[in-house]
Amino acid sequence: MTTFYERIKTVLDGARQHAYRAVNFAMVEAYWHIGQLIVEEEQQGNSRAEYGSGLLKYLAQRLTNDFGKGFDEREMRRIRQFYLTFQIRDALRPELSWTHYRLLLKVENADARIWYIQETASQSWSSRALERQINSFYYERLLATREADRPDVKREANEKTSSLKLEPRDILKDPYILEFLDLKPNWKIYEKELEQALLDNLQTFMLELGKGFAFVARQKRMLEGDDNFRIDLIFYNYILRCFVLIDLKIGKLTHQDIGQMDMYARMYEEQAKQPDDNPTIGLILCTEKNETVVKYSVLNGSQQLFASKYKLYLPTEEELMAEIERDKYLLEQNRRNQ
Repeated sequence: MTTFYERIKTVLDGARQHAYRAVNFAMVEAYWHIGQLIVEEEQQGNSRAEYGSGLLKYLAQRLTNDFGKGFDEREMRRIRQFYLTFQIRDALRPELSWTHYRLLLKVENADARIWYIQETASQSWSSRALERQINSFYYERLLATREADRPDVKREANEKTSSLKLEPRDILKDPYILEFLDLKPNWKIYEKELEQALLDNLQTFMLELGKGFAFVARQKRMLEGDDNFRIDLIFYNYILRCFVLIDLKIGKLTHQDIGQMDMYARMYEEQAKQPDDNPTIGLILCTEKNETVVKYSVLNGSQQLFASKYKLYLPTEEELMAEIERDKYLLEQNRRNQ
């Protein structure tokens, strides 16, 4: 019976993946055809530059009225450039999304573009992975590296992008796909992506403080009886000789959040703290759209140690709030400019 079920599951998984990719490539092909129509229409004008500018403005206004967001004048220029850059329609790869192609438009070297297209398709790079490779000059570094050393460069690149593999279902999280299909975005998805990005930046921030922090774990699973819990980030401060637990929440700070962090600290001390370690510190970060709240959670009996010694090496609540707010702003700007 299990084998029979797996056969049915395989059929459904395959159908879903086919549907995801079909929607994705339909959008890419549509934009290619729109770019072709724009270029052909422009070439009929007497003054291509002036006519082209007026045409794109006209199209942006009409398309926005009829189809909603995603068709402003800047995007229309990008769609036209897409056709001019990739004029052979049959060369378009169904594995690549519109977000992939938007990134590739910034690559001026034609050979590099072709190479990135092939690697993205064969390695299943997400748009974030492709962006990382382009920004790190992966293609140029490979060319500049001796043949014998290229496996090391490739291994490093694979390690950096291993967590950024593209899953077909991720296609429908893409805001450009949602706009193309005239679907409302799933804010739970955006909140989860924001949370992960903030944790990435926070992890780097803590390690770069230069105050004795060493990374221990991320999304650490803890067991308490039949219940499972996960701690977002765990560090060990070798100067203070204590563990620091961090929990990030998207939303308002509640009494339940404080109580939960106290529980995490007690659980972690029971399961991981060594006899010569100092008491564990909890750190709660709650971020809303217009406000970020940061609060240290100190177990009873450790307040004096926290006030006299811990504060010398731990970042202040104000520093952490400023870092989170800065990261939120940069992430939002990056999403708008993509």
